[in-house]
Amino acid sequence: MGVANLAGLPPDNLPEIAFAGRSNVGKSSLVNALTGRKTLARTSHTPGRTQQINFFDLGNRIVLVDLPGYGYARASRKDIHTWTALVRDYLQGRVGLRRICLLLDSRRGATRNDQEIMDLLDKAAVPYQAVLTKADKVKTNELDDCVQNLTEVLKKRPAAIPEILTTSARKGRGIPELRATLLGLAAPKPLV
Repeated sequence: MGVANLAGLPPDNLPEIAFAGRSNVGKSSLVNALTGRKTLARTSHTPGRTQQINFFDLGNRIVLVDLPGYGYARASRKDIHTWTALVRDYLQGRVGLRRICLLLDSRRGATRNDQEIMDLLDKAAVPYQAVLTKADKVKTNELDDCVQNLTEVLKKRPAAIPEILTTSARKGRGIPELRATLLGLAAPKPLV
């Protein structure tokens, strides 16, 4: 289900895990890798393609939420402002929101825009976990440096979960670990 305004949000009676990050960081690709479905979430090489909040109900136990990206997008300023406000309102007021997976490109680490989102989440006391994407595109020592730098950044963040996950949607790296982490937040299976 895609939502373009707060009035259209579905009831939040299941735990929600939202995926936030810069445009083209790989949010939709990661949702697809986690679910094992290549076309569940639309992917694109064009920044700003996701312009709604997209909800994916997984077996009536957990809902994955693909948020529009922040930063550069190929869209009008008015459209960018509209979906940015929608995302901020969603992040600050959703009761069923259990965690934000804050996706960061392994090649860039935490940018100024990423740290602004961390400020917002810290202020709203919304727990978030850093998930490095595109780990297959950097050398091991560069990835280690990125993790070390990000660890230092997160130590100063009250709402940050200290564990950093590294993933590659293309190669499947870190997907089982992230999937297990998220399933730990899911509603229990109903007894038959």
